[in-house]
Amino acid sequence: MAERFDDPLPWTGEIAAPLRLFETAVRAEWIDDYQHVNIAHYLTICDHANWAFWNWINAPEGTIGARGGHEYIIVENHVHYLDELALGTPIHVTTQLLAHDAKRYILFHRVHRADGTLAATNEVKCLAFDLEARRPEAWRAPVAGRLAAIAAAHGGLETPPQAGAGIALKRR
Repeated sequence: MAERFDDPLPWTGEIAAPLRLFETAVRAEWIDDYQHVNIAHYLTICDHANWAFWNWINAPEGTIGARGGHEYIIVENHVHYLDELALGTPIHVTTQLLAHDAKRYILFHRVHRADGTLAATNEVKCLAFDLEARRPEAWRAPVAGRLAAIAAAHGGLETPPQAGAGIALKRR
């Protein structure tokens, strides 16, 4: 069965800095034996934010079929796990566009509890992809224009400290 994604928000031309396109309460299927969100489901939460962003910048074409197979794929992810999330906890994800070019973009998601506590961050690099040809492509013109508008709106935001971080053991 295909996963159901939340209804896309309409494109109005208003661009918040950062965006807030996905909010929910922690779902039972995300909880593990320790009674908190399983490590993998922090990516699930952020993937809902990826889809919310993608559907928003493609509105009113809110489905794969409506877009004729012109989609995106994720080529890189990095998650920082900062705090636990329990069943039913109200959460929202803020999204910042860090960079983009003719066929890629980098988003930075912050997963917050309703009280403002930062629970996780996720940096994700996405690539424009033609599902029929099974190969990368340039963004379609409407998407490219909206990415440029979002980049302008997000240009004044500070780069998150976790952005661009890799995994390493530091010597003391």
